[in-house]
Amino acid sequence: MSLDNKPIYTGGCQCGAVRFRVEGALASISICHCRMCQKAFGNFYAPLATVPENSLRWTRGEPKRFQSSSVVKRGFCPDCGTPLTYEAPDGVALAIGAFDDPASVAPDKQWGTENKIPFVDDLHGLPGHETMEDETSASFLRDMQNFQHPDHDTDSGWVPGRQEKQ
Repeated sequence: MSLDNKPIYTGGCQCGAVRFRVEGALASISICHCRMCQKAFGNFYAPLATVPENSLRWTRGEPKRFQSSSVVKRGFCPDCGTPLTYEAPDGVALAIGAFDDPASVAPDKQWGTENKIPFVDDLHGLPGHETMEDETSASFLRDMQNFQHPDHDTDSGWVPGRQEKQ
């Protein structure tokens, strides 16, 4: 929380080249199933949180933008390609997965359901397994080095692969 009791959200891309900060309650939190969002995220749908006007600040770098339609731009990290924004005349939305604490940004509605991929509603019923449960995955993951930016702000001297104390 900020000094004036507004919630604060931070986040950024996978490599850490682009970071953001939002002060204030999120305006709308949703997932969009439209085909444009599916392609922009390379996924079944796009989870997005609309930020209050003038509350978004880029704290490191800034997204590169792609004009995906006559009215919408999509922002992404120019270094690692992480999808970051949906920018339309009515506001800016951030990718929920880019927040440092995505679990705190729960969607409460869906859009573009005419393009929803049919099996999406059944995903919760698939068997679930922890990553290290599979011996094949566990064998190569034990020695893997994670080069992703940590889920918190770091100084500008952050180096990929260096584990920072939280």
